[in-house]
Amino acid sequence: MAHRTVSCGPGHHRPGLPDDPRARSLAPTDSCPVEITLHALRGRWTTLVIRELLRGPHTFSELEAALPELSAKVLTDRLRQLVEVGVVHRERFVGWPTSVRYRLTERGHALGPVLQALWNWGANG
Repeated sequence: MAHRTVSCGPGHHRPGLPDDPRARSLAPTDSCPVEITLHALRGRWTTLVIRELLRGPHTFSELEAALPELSAKVLTDRLRQLVEVGVVHRERFVGWPTSVRYRLTERGHALGPVLQALWNWGANG
């Protein structure tokens, strides 16, 4: 069975060129799956935050310790951005002091192979 991005019918699409009407766009659009992915990964440090969360759920302090060069302000921005696009789930625990834990959603975990492919492509450049 051919991969979804490879057409076996008329036109025979090449791998990496999806058989999807959105792939025929003449300009970047908000509905383009590639643009959606790039939007989710935008910003310096985003991929490293995702990398840490691929290892398991973390508190803000644990993420700060894992990425000591990352400022608290940028970490806050990246986590907020990732929550907004549905990549990270923010869970607040009641108690004193209050605790917040961040974990990847199913959609966030799906970025693991994407990041690996980006790594592989860059390492072989």
